[in-house]
Amino acid sequence: MNNTTCYTAEKVFNGQEMLPHHGILVEGGRIKAVLPQVSIDKDIPVVDFGSGYIVPAFLDLQLYGANGRLLAVYPNAQSVEEIYKYSAAGGAAYCMPTVATNPYPVIFDCIDAIRSYWNNGGKGVLGLHVEGPWMNPVKRGAHKMEWIFSPTVEQAAELLEYGKGVIKIITLAPELVSDEVIELIQRYDIVISAGHSDATYAQGMQAFDKGIRAATHLYNAMSGLQHRAPGLVGACFNHPNVASSIIPDGHHVDYAAIKVAKKMMGERLFVITDSVTETSTGFYQHVFEGDKYTSNGILSGSALTMGKAVYNLVHHVGIPLPEALRMCSLYPARVMGMSDEVGLVRESYLAKMAVLDNDLNVVGLIDAPMP
Repeated sequence: MNNTTCYTAEKVFNGQEMLPHHGILVEGGRIKAVLPQVSIDKDIPVVDFGSGYIVPAFLDLQLYGANGRLLAVYPNAQSVEEIYKYSAAGGAAYCMPTVATNPYPVIFDCIDAIRSYWNNGGKGVLGLHVEGPWMNPVKRGAHKMEWIFSPTVEQAAELLEYGKGVIKIITLAPELVSDEVIELIQRYDIVISAGHSDATYAQGMQAFDKGIRAATHLYNAMSGLQHRAPGLVGACFNHPNVASSIIPDGHHVDYAAIKVAKKMMGERLFVITDSVTETSTGFYQHVFEGDKYTSNGILSGSALTMGKAVYNLVHHVGIPLPEALRMCSLYPARVMGMSDEVGLVRESYLAKMAVLDNDLNVVGLIDAPMP
């Protein structure tokens, strides 16, 4: 018992239900049991977080930089560390640093930065999300036109080989990427996410039928839902196997549109922050404006944390707290194939938990180390 610690709070959310006055026994980096506080051995050391919540830690699968260090501008382990720290402060035990459309050498440097971070013992970083350059110029948003292209098999293989084991998500426009390239990416066990795409409804459905199982920032930079042209948004709504991220900052998507998407997609809708950081150098110069970022006058990223996203979902969209928490934890864990280890507070799961106060502010992160 001397290696066991008990974490308690007035409310424990185990990913399914809210448990009042429970404790979470942690040993060896994993959850040993979740029990009523009155039944826990009094010899076990207790860390009591008082009147707030202990909830499953969040996962942020798309953010580009933090604390003045955009990964593409400063592609090194220090930038990756800053991204992790920013994510952890917002309640995310795991994050996915992201590089937008850039020349291959910049993307290669970002791959090296992740490897360096891991080799120096860095934790909490799942890999790299490569957003572009295989996208539709019509839906490029703030991405640079000059580097966007449709890859040959050889061009795709060059990136995939260099990024083997590091690249975990690729956002691409399925209507402009060949079936051969899609099949090649899938062989590398990479999540393909449809985004920055002008796909028709039929093209979107066909892409999802072929195994593309995610979409990037619903509504943004994709063909919209029209009554005679349902577009990629309509395909996301109607295809039963696709999950999509969404950015609940109040700028990228109107909160009413999030409510519509939630009704249509249910558990298939999950949250990303799409967070960037202020920078005046590099190919993408982001300017902080209020609580969002722009690049060359175009909305280019958010100032969200995952904890703030939970607050917005509850208070501005009207989503019940348990479901808002799942959208930031369990559902992205499913996308990454991790839902058997994170996203729930239950026996044998990794001890990764966020602590919230009663106003839903993140006040701590429980990230018990493995032996």
